[in-house]
Amino acid sequence: MKTITIVIFLGLATVVSAQTGGPPIIDVHMHSYSEKDWQDSNVPNPVTKKPLTAKNAKDHFNETLAQMKRFNIVTGMISNNFGYETALEWYRADPKRFTVGYGFDDPSKVDLKFLKAEIAAGRVKMIGEVDPQYLGIAPNDPRLEPIFALAEEMDVPVGFHIHPGPWGAVYKGSPLMRQNINSPLLLEDVIIKHPKLRIYVMHAGYPRLDEMINMLYAYPQLYVDIGVIDWTRPRKEFHYYLQRLVEAGFGDRIMFGSDQMVWTDAIGMAIENVRSAKFLTEKQKRDIFYNNAVRFFTLDKAKTPSTKAGKRKARTGTTH
Repeated sequence: MKTITIVIFLGLATVVSAQTGGPPIIDVHMHSYSEKDWQDSNVPNPVTKKPLTAKNAKDHFNETLAQMKRFNIVTGMISNNFGYETALEWYRADPKRFTVGYGFDDPSKVDLKFLKAEIAAGRVKMIGEVDPQYLGIAPNDPRLEPIFALAEEMDVPVGFHIHPGPWGAVYKGSPLMRQNINSPLLLEDVIIKHPKLRIYVMHAGYPRLDEMINMLYAYPQLYVDIGVIDWTRPRKEFHYYLQRLVEAGFGDRIMFGSDQMVWTDAIGMAIENVRSAKFLTEKQKRDIFYNNAVRFFTLDKAKTPSTKAGKRKARTGTTH
């Protein structure tokens, strides 16, 4: 989700439970920022209205890391749509916890030779967040084709933004943003042309629920993440959307994402909104928080921290 000066979401405040720790979580949708990016980002949390606590990019990193440790987020897929280097810096600071994504909105600025070399070197593990909608570029635009082809060739997952963006985005810094291209259905030709492409729809295609269910039904290789809608939307609305996806039979292809952007407290809000979903079984919650991402990203469970410590902390009520 694009942010800094233009992002203002509206929603109902969510109280984060005192419950922390617990079994491991994988967050497939996180963002990093450079000091340059941070200059005009002093925007209160759009849901709670609390002031931004991080004063600079370094604070933001430290706060994000603290939240990850608090909630036992063992892996974070991190990207910076304004520049790849910051994501690398986060990875170097904690290589066991962060996975580097290559994010962009303008496909014309992607150096394919460079990107291929970074993938081959093992630094880039995913391509995303890909959010060309902010520039009025549809998911099936031919300008994206070389990137999809590269991702399929190199077997690198793609996280693709499908979401309306901030309220009034077209008036707040994204004049080319269009809602007529905000549709999961526009990925159909991409998936058909690249059947081995591992792609997930960020924000679960919100609010195009029926279209998202249609695509999940038709293409079993397609996954979604619930980033941003799990903390900016009113809890009842988010639960309705999530419940429909699960009841339609796709609980094994939904992945947790926070899309914390500059608001690190959003991580706990997002986790609590999933934990509080009474319609989910404990197994379904574990699938969303962890198992589905392990499968989609072909992660090695043996290399992630044991769930035993998390379960012990959850039982005793202790926290990180």
